[in-house]
Amino acid sequence: MSRIEAKARSAARLAAVQALYQLEMEQPELTTLLDEFHRHRLGREIEDVEYLDADVAFFDDVVKGVVARRDEIDAKLTERLAQGWSLSRLDKTMLQILRAGTYELLARSDIGVGTVIDEYLDVAHAFFDAREAKFVNGLLDALAKDVR
Repeated sequence: MSRIEAKARSAARLAAVQALYQLEMEQPELTTLLDEFHRHRLGREIEDVEYLDADVAFFDDVVKGVVARRDEIDAKLTERLAQGWSLSRLDKTMLQILRAGTYELLARSDIGVGTVIDEYLDVAHAFFDAREAKFVNGLLDALAKDVR
């Protein structure tokens, strides 16, 4: 995979987490949400911030995959949370990062475990400090051992 393709996938992952967050908070129709991202967000400039071109097919796969397998993904995450913790206690953005990462670990065996974890660590760093990023790393690493 070229550097440009890798950057396009990284951009797609970040956008997928944002789309999943919007889906969770506002509950629009999935097709409407995907269309909005395709037309207005992916590779566009918003509020003077230039968004990288994203791999649209990969973005769609992650978003649709998380939606389709949400119950399975949430069950896997719940198994790995510390006792006394539930998905509802997690920050909503954190939950979407974990769901997207879990989806890739479950469904995208063409992508290495290290790549998935590193990519979602980068996404976590976009929203959180180092402590939360370590949480993402630990949880996805533990999940990878279960599912791969």
